[in-house]
Amino acid sequence: MKKIIKLIFIVSFTTVLLVACKKDTSNKVYVYNWGEYIDEEVISMFENETGIKVVYDEFETNEEMYPKIKAGAVSFDVVCPSDYMIQKMIDNDLLYEINFDNIPNIKYIGQTYLDGSSDFDPGNKYSVPYCWGTLGILYNKTMVDGPVDSWDIIFDEKYSGDILMIDSVRDAFGIALEYLGYSLNSTDDAELEQAKLLLQEQYPLVQAYVVDQVRDKMIGKDAAVGVIYSGEAIYTQRENTDLEYIVPKEGSNLWIDGWVIPKSSKNKKNAEAFINFMCKPEIALMNFEYITYSTPNIGAIELIEDEEIKNSEIAFPNDDILGRCRTFKYLGEDMEYLYNEKWNQIKSNQ
Repeated sequence: MKKIIKLIFIVSFTTVLLVACKKDTSNKVYVYNWGEYIDEEVISMFENETGIKVVYDEFETNEEMYPKIKAGAVSFDVVCPSDYMIQKMIDNDLLYEINFDNIPNIKYIGQTYLDGSSDFDPGNKYSVPYCWGTLGILYNKTMVDGPVDSWDIIFDEKYSGDILMIDSVRDAFGIALEYLGYSLNSTDDAELEQAKLLLQEQYPLVQAYVVDQVRDKMIGKDAAVGVIYSGEAIYTQRENTDLEYIVPKEGSNLWIDGWVIPKSSKNKKNAEAFINFMCKPEIALMNFEYITYSTPNIGAIELIEDEEIKNSEIAFPNDDILGRCRTFKYLGEDMEYLYNEKWNQIKSNQ
């Protein structure tokens, strides 16, 4: 998804975890998170404060993470899926309800974000919001004609070979569906077929289907326009001032990633201690400044000293922007199959 996959610290590969899980785990917490989605120093601070050892591993997509959790071969204690995947894990009875008596710092999570999470986690029983953001267009204002406000630029033949498309089935279909005036959670086969045809028409125009690589390509002026997550957009603008980010007028995805505890966890209390620590305002601020993805922690937001970031519509969009964004929902296994089947047809250019 939206994070850079560089295993730069405390990385434990699955084979190591399989062995480790057979040993005493009572003083450990096994964390499975997106790549480079936490400040390295935070891990050490948690270990020093609690005496609990963190065993850390990373994944690149929700779809990579899910089968490992479902199989239960590795007993991860804390995982950070996205909205629709949290809903899928709840529906498939893979998650523990969280004991919020052990997470008093939940009080720092803004009600707006808890309400948003309740769309996929009714009652907020199974997850705690960690980061959130939007999906939009990053463009180089020196390489395109005029300001950008619509998804139509990524379907424009004028920019053939200069378009970076997101390599994600739900995101790609969400874009096409919104552009066509449909819901990004559509389950209508005719609407999905129209979206597929639009993406097939776009296929020859695309320089590359990417996720994490979009930021480096855009910084390096290797493309004129790309689909990107808001947190990455903030980073790219620091590196290249010619880059602009917008949420298109047709609408887009508002995503929320949250901490959950799989039922395969052997250290539920340690998991809750870890989640509670992540909810400390000063810790949430450290993570926000490190990964540049928006925080739902109102205590952390109050601590932000950089007024430009604090008032950034990329990091903290206004109501007008949020009003045209929707959260992905889990649509069931049959629809998941249908989406993937059509996506494979697009990627094979058939």
